[in-house]
Amino acid sequence: MGLDTLHTLIATYPFLTLIIGFIVLGWSADRFVNASAAAAKNLGVSKIVIGLTAIAVGTSAPEIMVGIQSSLNNLGEIAIGNAIGSNIANMGLVLGITALVSPLPFANTTLKHEMPWLIGATLLTLACLFNLYLGILDGLVLLAGLGAILYLLARKNRAVPGDLDAELAELPDMTAFKALAWFIVGLVVLLASAHVLVVAAEAVAVEFGVSKLVVGLTIVAVGTSLPELSVTVAAARQGHPELAIGNVVGSNILNILAVLAIPALLDPQPIGVHVLWRDYGMMFALTALLVLLAFGIGSRKVITRFEGFVLLAAWICYTFILYHQG
Repeated sequence: MGLDTLHTLIATYPFLTLIIGFIVLGWSADRFVNASAAAAKNLGVSKIVIGLTAIAVGTSAPEIMVGIQSSLNNLGEIAIGNAIGSNIANMGLVLGITALVSPLPFANTTLKHEMPWLIGATLLTLACLFNLYLGILDGLVLLAGLGAILYLLARKNRAVPGDLDAELAELPDMTAFKALAWFIVGLVVLLASAHVLVVAAEAVAVEFGVSKLVVGLTIVAVGTSLPELSVTVAAARQGHPELAIGNVVGSNILNILAVLAIPALLDPQPIGVHVLWRDYGMMFALTALLVLLAFGIGSRKVITRFEGFVLLAAWICYTFILYHQG
């Protein structure tokens, strides 16, 4: 099947190919991350390096690949919308639904490390977007912030190696040949599914007459946030609700510093004032609410079911406003 035939098929059935793209993207990202970690382990790479790359950064593989494909196809709006929209969906949709299942306590390590890092990353993003242009310099600044976070994470893991050992223990054992084979298969399918998803997202935008930014902020953002939703709900139902907030906060940090840096470097462009005040503003507001729930005077350090409902309602209202404005 040639590319022209594939694009015609996507344009004919955009929603179907979008759903298939999300499913295959999630499957291939999981295989790619596991194979990468297994191959690194077989090559004698240190646990710290494996943890920082294959586990920490690798969990944002779907968003990163969508960002790369969007930017290479001059659809940076989808990449920007995916980065910001995924954070909004993580806090509003993912934490909201999970808190309705079970109240979510803030783990001590999240309060001490991840939350301050998220505050810093959010403010750094404001500095990059404030001039209404996302360019190469902004991308380098965001990557520098990512480097600083990874350094702090490495230092933390050296001090508390048990956390990293637990994560590495969950990775499957593979022979060198099997790890290489799954690495190649996972990477190829990951790139292909990301391309299909981006083209389908553009087709959906055209069919419904909404901007590519809005599609990135909503459909693509929710689709790439589904792994976080499944992981956090599963953690809450299995009696480990303290893992949910840490998972979302870590994902949000990477979305800001890694995913948003991609369109900045590959497809620099001016951004509308609404991106700063409406979209970043919503992300900032939800982050501020999360900080208030974590550190506010008299805070119980728990996201209750009512607070989860508030987070979910905020996301629903924001999504309604997006499609009303187009």
